[in-house]
Amino acid sequence: MEAEKMSDKLTLIVGATTNASRYAYFAASRLTNAGVPFIPIGIKSGEVFGEKIMDLRTKPELQNIHTITLYIGPSNQEEWIDYLISLQPKRIIFNPGTENPVFFTKAKAKGIEVLQACTLVMLGSNQY
Repeated sequence: MEAEKMSDKLTLIVGATTNASRYAYFAASRLTNAGVPFIPIGIKSGEVFGEKIMDLRTKPELQNIHTITLYIGPSNQEEWIDYLISLQPKRIIFNPGTENPVFFTKAKAKGIEVLQACTLVMLGSNQY
């Protein structure tokens, strides 16, 4: 079986922001540098590394999402859990501070790989 290429790992950055001091922004930068296509989505508007931030509140229909990387805390996840699972990603990365046992359980029940990890570390250590 051929290994997946980085360009095949379309990533949804949940909690995307134009604020250069936020981890979601760093993730967009690192994904760009690694050649990983991404879709930024959140409640803030703007553009990140040439990609327009989609409005999470509209729950846009998206296809072929490989990875969801979360940058919103558990208290802000509840209304988005079913939507994010409906996108049928292969995996969801719960970055530090986003861990949510309810979300873990629901995602695993749908056959989605759940990782408590850091997207930035994964990219930096070639584990993405």
